[in-house]
Amino acid sequence: MTEMTETEALSRVAAYCSTAEHCRAEIAEKLQRWGIAFDAIERILNHLEQEKYLDEERYCRAFINDKYRFAKWGKVKIGQAFQLKKISPFVYRPFLEEIDEEEYLSNLQKLLAAKRKSVHAENEYELNGKLVRFALSRGFEMKDIRRCMDVLDENDELE
Repeated sequence: MTEMTETEALSRVAAYCSTAEHCRAEIAEKLQRWGIAFDAIERILNHLEQEKYLDEERYCRAFINDKYRFAKWGKVKIGQAFQLKKISPFVYRPFLEEIDEEEYLSNLQKLLAAKRKSVHAENEYELNGKLVRFALSRGFEMKDIRRCMDVLDENDELE
């Protein structure tokens, strides 16, 4: 394969960024795979940010919306994903805090109720353990899981 020039790399990656939101680390990794020099990568990234192809805050908003609303991830798992993408907590935390708490707990409750129907357990203790592990794996915090488990238990008692 022939060497790609900095200009070619910039135009290809700008087209890539115009189709979907991407973070700085993803683009840097892509440019490294293409064999672009580190100083050129930095110039390309800076250009993309100046031209608003890359915007970490916009990326965080979109990522949180997708993972929270569609994949039903909790705040912990979303935060871990941002750390893997080398995004500072100062950038993403404010957006995580914007998530409506009632809606967040309602989502967790629905997830737990749906999972409860498919879980096979010998007793209530084992069932609760499996539900807690499931919710933790989805990135929800223990305090929120407990609140929703209490509501689930209350609903069971009412039935």
